[in-house]
Amino acid sequence: MARDYLKKATMTAQSGSDEVRETVMNILADIEAGGDAAALKYAAKFDSYDGPVVLSADEIAAASAKVPQKLKDDIAFAHSNVQRFAELQKSTMTDVETEIVPGLIAGQKAIPVRTAGCYVPGGRYSHIASAIMTVTTAKVAGCENIVACSPPRPNEGIAPAIIYAAHLAGATQILSMGGVQGIAAMTFGLFGLPKADILVGPGNQFVAEAKRFLFGRVGIDMVAGPPDSLILADAKADAHILATDLVSQAEHGYNSPVWLVTDDRALAEKVMGMVPDMIADLPELNRMNAEAAWRDYAEVILCEDREEMAACSDDYAPEHLTVQAEDLDWWLDRLQCYGSLFLGEETTVSYGDKASGTNHVLPTSSSAKYTGGLSVHKYMKIVTWQRGTPEGTKDVAIATARISRLEGMEGHARAADVRLAKYFPGENFDLTAAE
Repeated sequence: MARDYLKKATMTAQSGSDEVRETVMNILADIEAGGDAAALKYAAKFDSYDGPVVLSADEIAAASAKVPQKLKDDIAFAHSNVQRFAELQKSTMTDVETEIVPGLIAGQKAIPVRTAGCYVPGGRYSHIASAIMTVTTAKVAGCENIVACSPPRPNEGIAPAIIYAAHLAGATQILSMGGVQGIAAMTFGLFGLPKADILVGPGNQFVAEAKRFLFGRVGIDMVAGPPDSLILADAKADAHILATDLVSQAEHGYNSPVWLVTDDRALAEKVMGMVPDMIADLPELNRMNAEAAWRDYAEVILCEDREEMAACSDDYAPEHLTVQAEDLDWWLDRLQCYGSLFLGEETTVSYGDKASGTNHVLPTSSSAKYTGGLSVHKYMKIVTWQRGTPEGTKDVAIATARISRLEGMEGHARAADVRLAKYFPGENFDLTAAE
């Protein structure tokens, strides 16, 4: 049967993007031309903040002293888990070499970028976990400079727990500036900071658009849109847990899609009946976000069987994908497009968002069809090298000369010719492109 939408979204992640794009382009142009002063102007306008921008060691220590020990312990636990997983990821990247032909050796090296700019959201919510996720992986990768950037609160500055987490994870500088102006400061190297080689981390639509616009001048982890989550559930899934998980992700923001895909109509209808009351029970800000997300962006989709459910999920390519269904190994083998996968009700996206070890900076807006999430690999450049002996490169030189002439690239051909003439004087080679 065709997919039956018991609830259909009225808006998409692209809604309103044109206006955001124009605003971001104007701010970036202004800051690039005006430097520190222009960035400070926007900080005052958007953040109502005129305190220190690049935090000193004393200011970091003072903020850290405000963090309760229990929270410090939780941050340390999450940091340790993320660090261990990042170290495992790095162990999969090895320097290798091989002898292509006798006398010609080629290899690869994994080299970290020099400067990482890590954006840590701090507007609606204090994203302590984002500081852990972005900075820790950059540190494990071996980046020389790691700038953690987070929006300050009016007359207060960055939330102390974010400062503590970023410092613990290994940030070399902490920048008290948010939004487009924070992204610009890291990219352009304002306030005495080193220019970022890569920008990473989640953010609102303005941060995401700034990263997208600057890509090419600087590397980015991905072009990110609003967070999204999809749950695959069969008849035996717990409706209360399903509804709770959907609401937990809808609170991210007014434009955060959540989707339920199931082959059981009764389960779908039961979950749909539970969600509004769960949303109504949230604190005010969370409730407003979740209400809008559920109303405008959420979908509930009824499929015929698990194969159709899996195909539907792959079409959506969600950032977060949860499976609460029998035969988890089947789903693990079958599913192909997702940012991070959560198998069984014993785990949840919230675990991955905060403390379980896998990274929560993940591809959104269906980009999981072609990319994965933030990892140590994003901070690493895989570069190649080669060396050879005259005899080992002889046949390569001959082939290069011929191919180059066939392409019409005479200069390339001559770079091979001169080596053959130097290393093999007196020998005659057929270096023409003709038959």
